[in-house]
Amino acid sequence: MSKDKNKESNQKQELSEWQKRNQEYLKKKAEEEAALAEEKEKEKQARMGNNSKSLEESKKLSSDSDQNETVPDEESFEKEEKSQKDDRKVKEEKEKKKKEKPEKPAKPKITPVHIWRAVSILVPSVLVLLLSVYLLTPLSTIKNIEVKGNSNTQADDIKQASGIQDSDYTLALLLDKETYAERIKSNHWIESAKIDYQFPTNFTIEVKEFDIVGYYVSGEEYYPILSSGRGESTPVNRLNLPETYLTVTFNDEQQVKELITGLSTISEDIKSQIQKIELTPSKATADLLKITMLDTDEILVPLSELSKKLPYYSKIKPQLTEPSVVDMEAGAYSYTIADKLIEEAEEKAKQEAKEAEKKKQEEEKKKQEEQGSQSQTSQQSQSR
Repeated sequence: MSKDKNKESNQKQELSEWQKRNQEYLKKKAEEEAALAEEKEKEKQARMGNNSKSLEESKKLSSDSDQNETVPDEESFEKEEKSQKDDRKVKEEKEKKKKEKPEKPAKPKITPVHIWRAVSILVPSVLVLLLSVYLLTPLSTIKNIEVKGNSNTQADDIKQASGIQDSDYTLALLLDKETYAERIKSNHWIESAKIDYQFPTNFTIEVKEFDIVGYYVSGEEYYPILSSGRGESTPVNRLNLPETYLTVTFNDEQQVKELITGLSTISEDIKSQIQKIELTPSKATADLLKITMLDTDEILVPLSELSKKLPYYSKIKPQLTEPSVVDMEAGAYSYTIADKLIEEAEEKAKQEAKEAEKKKQEEEKKKQEEQGSQSQTSQQSQSR
């Protein structure tokens, strides 16, 4: 016995690695086949039990209806089992055929590039269509326009200056607001203008007017002078004049513009004290201005040097103890109005004396001419 055991052990040791794996594979396969056989046997017994139950039930039913029917024997049972197996095989074959049938090819998906291309064409086309329909309807010209910031001009005049027509498209006004606003500045009262839009059809024209710097006086009429240097051709009602205002007695367009330009550099403290500006040219200065202040001070200053010399008045004023004349024609000195009146009276007296002397000389000359003519006539009469 020991010898046999040794032989078996030697044989086991002599097996190669592949043979060992093959033995293991065969062993596993035999186990799997045994397990499958057991499962099939169980299924068969289960079907047998189900068939026996169904046979018993059918037997009971048939016994109630017909007691003469016979009990199915073993041969009929085997036939029924065989038919069930055939049905199962048929079902399996159908399932295999279904699996073997080629599946219908799936529809190809649309790539995102093509989708975006379609969207890029369709969306603009729809927008153009909607815009075309909108422009064909009366809704495209509805506009509600409001004017703000005007005090010396009428809203209708501003709308007329803008060039906005009732038939203009609302969209055109919205897209070209700056052009319409620039047109409003053609009105000489308007310094600046802008147009604001509020959905859906509301527009607001906001304007800024030129300030009124003074008034040109002609007789009893007062014509506004704007900060642009332009004079208004329509006089204002004297009842509408402010409490204090500056008056100008000359209306030369170029000189008025130069005056407004010069005053724009002067402080508000000095400008607020000016009451009247007159052009009083002298032999040395053709554009000499006489500026009368509210406190009756007078300033003589050339128009061409207004912005340069007039600011010195604020330094000279504290030194004046009574109404005075500040002469800035050549330099900068002052004297009282009383002295000026005396000087003017003396100058007037001298002028009157000169005129009287001149008149006297003319009368003497006239007398001499008359005497000469009389002597000539007497000599002529004597000679005859």
